[in-house]
Amino acid sequence: MHRHGYKGRKFGREKDQRQALRRSLMIALFTHGKIETTEAKAKEIRRYAEKLVTRAKKGGLANRRLIIARLDNLQVANKLVDEIAPKIKRDSGYLRITRTKLRVGDNTQMAIIEFVDDLTTKPAVKKTEEPAKVTKETKNADK
Repeated sequence: MHRHGYKGRKFGREKDQRQALRRSLMIALFTHGKIETTEAKAKEIRRYAEKLVTRAKKGGLANRRLIIARLDNLQVANKLVDEIAPKIKRDSGYLRITRTKLRVGDNTQMAIIEFVDDLTTKPAVKKTEEPAKVTKETKNADK
């Protein structure tokens, strides 16, 4: 039998197990910004994650509902639409896969999948008001 026209990897799992694996990897990616997994899994989830990021960039209620349905996690879907997508400046190619080490147990190639754009914006540190220093001039001014 030929493999022409068959897209995607099976990972030795049933369809529902593959979908759950893909969903959990995407949730972890959108939550943490980068994850380390096998190279094959990273290449597979990139296909789906980039499509979700594109929909999140377009915005709109229908796209938000579709993202919620695909991820099955309201908090992560809202984070993707409200926080991650507005920070991405490019039109495509949002994710980068970098090969790392070979896994000790079975010698599988591991990889890190992460966003190309730096999404970590550090919150602005609020300067607290320092108490006014009491000097001789201020003491005399009060009198």
